[in-house]
Amino acid sequence: MEDKVNYGVVGAFVLALGAALIGGVLWLASGLGGKQNTVPYQSIVQESVAGLNLDAPVKYLGVNVGKVTSIAIDPANPRQVRLLFQIETGTPIKRDTEAVLKTQGLTGIAYVELNGGSEGSPPLLPTEQDPVPTIVSKPSLSARLENVATSVLANVDRMSTNLNAVFDADNRAALKGTLADVASLTHALAAQQGAISAGIADAARTAARTASASEQLAPTLAQISSSAEAVRKMADAAALASAGAGRAADAAASGVQRLSNETMPEVERLLLELNQLASAMRRFSEQTERTPSSLILGGPARPPGPGEKVTP
Repeated sequence: MEDKVNYGVVGAFVLALGAALIGGVLWLASGLGGKQNTVPYQSIVQESVAGLNLDAPVKYLGVNVGKVTSIAIDPANPRQVRLLFQIETGTPIKRDTEAVLKTQGLTGIAYVELNGGSEGSPPLLPTEQDPVPTIVSKPSLSARLENVATSVLANVDRMSTNLNAVFDADNRAALKGTLADVASLTHALAAQQGAISAGIADAARTAARTASASEQLAPTLAQISSSAEAVRKMADAAALASAGAGRAADAAASGVQRLSNETMPEVERLLLELNQLASAMRRFSEQTERTPSSLILGGPARPPGPGEKVTP
């Protein structure tokens, strides 16, 4: 007995099953099974977005929270790229949240990473004036590395140019001559190594003697200091004595003036009398020398003058 297969029913079943599978795939792809409400956001990026495609994931600290819905050049500035996102409602997007382009693993697939947002910052929500809020963008790691590499290369290029300017033909010739002079000086110093060593040894001995002399000089300096203090005290005493001598000299000057006014006349009379007495003594001495007997008999009689009588 042969089984009869209704190929029409089988074909209809296969078609129905295929249609159901296609419908299920489309339903899942469109998110009709568990569609969540989303909020539109945008971000202005000032770098290349190579590798970023539509429907690329938008992550918040690594968690998928939305996708990229539009990638277009900013009409207001052709050097910028405007990105539109659809982000799940309830995602904590705040005014200081930042959008950064990143690549995933070794595949190089780009996505948008949202980070930042302090606790005290207010949420960034659509308003009537701004229905699509703008999330501030931050340069990606590749952009920062490119900027640093560009700056480094510019510095290297500038340094290379400066070095080429410094080491031109004339400067190279001068440097070569300087190196030759340094080599000659080095050879000369090497030839005088013994003398230099002896000089260093003499300098060491001199330094040792200087240290010893400085130790011996310390007591002398202390004595000089004490002597200087004594001299200072003597100078103070001399100053006081000079002041006293000045006062004494003033007193002596007044006494001399008084002596000159009161005593000198008497002294002059005394000197006159002493002169007369000296004259009398000289005559007496001369008479005694001529007639020594006059000390006993007296002097010879004086002859009478005109008109005088001789007394017997």
